[in-house]
Amino acid sequence: MSPLWILGIPALLCAALAIALLRKPRRPRARALRMLAGLVMVVLALSLGLLALSLVQFKRMAEDVPVALILVTEQAPRQFAVHLLADGIDRNYTLHGDQWQLDAQVVRWQLPALLAGAPPVYRLERLSGRYATTADELGSPRSAHALADSPLPGLAELRQRYPRWLPFVDARWGSGAYMPMIDGARYEVVFNPRGGLVARPADPASERLLREAGW
Repeated sequence: MSPLWILGIPALLCAALAIALLRKPRRPRARALRMLAGLVMVVLALSLGLLALSLVQFKRMAEDVPVALILVTEQAPRQFAVHLLADGIDRNYTLHGDQWQLDAQVVRWQLPALLAGAPPVYRLERLSGRYATTADELGSPRSAHALADSPLPGLAELRQRYPRWLPFVDARWGSGAYMPMIDGARYEVVFNPRGGLVARPADPASERLLREAGW
């Protein structure tokens, strides 16, 4: 049973009991005692309800959401074909360098959306190649591919343009994950609401390739 029901049902029972207690009793002497007990039930019902919503939020914050699957094939020294499988994306990209990097834009929420349990949302922005050293990064071929090609503005852009109309948008920040480009490796990218994008090997063979490469 979910935390919402475990605490929500007692909260509803407390609310019903509070309504019953706050009704005017026939005997005036019992009115003060019933009013006090009714107010206690109201406070308890609100506390249990807020705690249930908080626990639901913590549960959602602990869940990883699959974002993308990345398959790497070497074409030439420091040149790789990276196949990206994501929501609405299924294609190959040519990347130069030692590692691939996937970037996303993340939006968090304020009340009342946060209290309602709205999870953070993301939008994939860019897939690019990167080098292991700064010297190579400055003097070697670069490669970057835009993934967010929608003509419509994103939520973060709307928040910047119309801050008064979107007060429930809390923060807009970027998150990136990168891993080495190894011929035959497969990677899974997940979105962790507590830390953004997280990349990891998608199978035991890829995990072995990473260990052999010193990762």
